[in-house]
Amino acid sequence: MWIAKPIYEVLPYFYLLVGVLSLLGAMYVTHGYWPTVCFVTGFFCLVAGLVVLLKRRDSRLETRRNRNR
Repeated sequence: MWIAKPIYEVLPYFYLLVGVLSLLGAMYVTHGYWPTVCFVTGFFCLVAGLVVLLKRRDSRLETRRNRNR
């Protein structure tokens, strides 16, 4: 593992939080191209957070199954 475990465990929730805040920001920011930037950033952060959470869950379930064999 390259990063500290507490940071590793919090990272997907951080992605989700940034995604939600960016999507909310897209609704309130009205200057120029910033709503689009906020929307795209929020969407990709939400997807990244969900992917990391699901991959981590699947990996932990697989590890648990292999230990029980």
